[in-house]
Amino acid sequence: MTNATVTIDPKEAAHFGAQAADWWNPKGSSAMLHRLNPVRLGYVRRQIDAHWDADPRDRTPLRGKSAIDVGCGAGLLAEPLARLGAAVTGLDAAAESIAVARDHAAAQGLSIDYRAAGVETLAGERFDLVCSMEVIEHVTDPAAFVTGLAGALAPGGLMILSTPNRTPLSRFAVITLAEGLGRVPKGTHDWDKFLTPDELTGLLEAAGLKVIDVTGMAFDPLKGFTLSDNRALDYFVTAVAT
Repeated sequence: MTNATVTIDPKEAAHFGAQAADWWNPKGSSAMLHRLNPVRLGYVRRQIDAHWDADPRDRTPLRGKSAIDVGCGAGLLAEPLARLGAAVTGLDAAAESIAVARDHAAAQGLSIDYRAAGVETLAGERFDLVCSMEVIEHVTDPAAFVTGLAGALAPGGLMILSTPNRTPLSRFAVITLAEGLGRVPKGTHDWDKFLTPDELTGLLEAAGLKVIDVTGMAFDPLKGFTLSDNRALDYFVTAVAT
C-alpha cells in the first residue's frame, strides 16, 4: 500500500479546505455540488437497490451495512448515506472540511466517523459500500487511489465513483463556463487530470474489480443535472469485486 503523500495533493487539500465554512451554503462556493447531489443520490440509491435487491420503498436499505465516502468534503453525501441506515465513515484530505462535517452532522443528530486522512490510512478496514464522488481528478496518483479504494471494499460490496470526462465539452462547461463565470472557484479543476470512462475502467480492472455500470450525467437547461446515456460531461461508474 502506498503512503498518503502519494495520492493526497496538499495544494488541492488547501484549496478545498479554504471553502469549508461555506460548504453547506446552497448558494455559496459549493452551489454546484448542491445541484449535483440529488442526481448522485438517485444513482447511488438505484445501485444499492439493484445490488442488494432492496425494496425501493425501504427508507433504510443500508441498515446493518458499512459505508465510506472518500473525499467527503463537509458531508453532502455522507449524511444521506447515514440516513439510509449505514454506519458511515467519511475521509477527506482537508481538516477544515472534516471540522465542518463533524459540526454539521452533530447538529443533525447523525453519528458519522469523520477523519482528516487519505484512503491509504485505512489499513485493512473494509466497507460494504465505497463511494468517491468527483475526487479522483484531484489526486496525485489515480492508480494508487483506486488501489486504495479497492482495498477498502468488503467481499460482496459495491463501489461507486463519479468524475468528469476528459472531453471538449467538459473543458468548456467545467473550466470555461463554471470556473470562468465564478460558479465554481477558479483553480478547482485541471482538465488534463480528468479521466475518460475507458481509463477509469482500466484502473478499476487493474485493481481487481469488475465494472458493472457506467452512466453519464448531463445538464439540461430546463431540468438541471440528469442521468444520461451521454457521458461526455461527467459520469458514474459502479464496480464490484471479482
